[in-house]
Amino acid sequence: MKKRGILNRHLSGALAGLGHGDGVVVCDVGLPVPDGPQVVDLAFRAGVPSFAEVVEGLLEELVVEGATAAAEVRQANPAAADLLAGHFPGLELVPHERLKELTAGARLVVRTGEARPYANVLLRCGVFF
Repeated sequence: MKKRGILNRHLSGALAGLGHGDGVVVCDVGLPVPDGPQVVDLAFRAGVPSFAEVVEGLLEELVVEGATAAAEVRQANPAAADLLAGHFPGLELVPHERLKELTAGARLVVRTGEARPYANVLLRCGVFF
């Protein structure tokens, strides 16, 4: 049994299967998830777990070489925008409709309990060397 890091067996296993260039979407409860990507649904109640908790937990375990979010996050959800800007100085911003299209090409979608708008990000996995 693991004693630290991500303990959710489904999420931990899905992360272990990721490779360089794979996409991981961390999303709020409202993002429509298309057929295709594996989904690990962590949502328990509105706000639990939060977008910030999940993003920060994933960043402790993943190498991320890039990130994409909806441009609308800056106006609609400044807290999420600040979180993303702090972690990803080169954050790419695209229209929300485009982010939803990109979600279909992700390998993994991690659904949080976040109930504030536009708390979504597509992470692109990198390598540690």
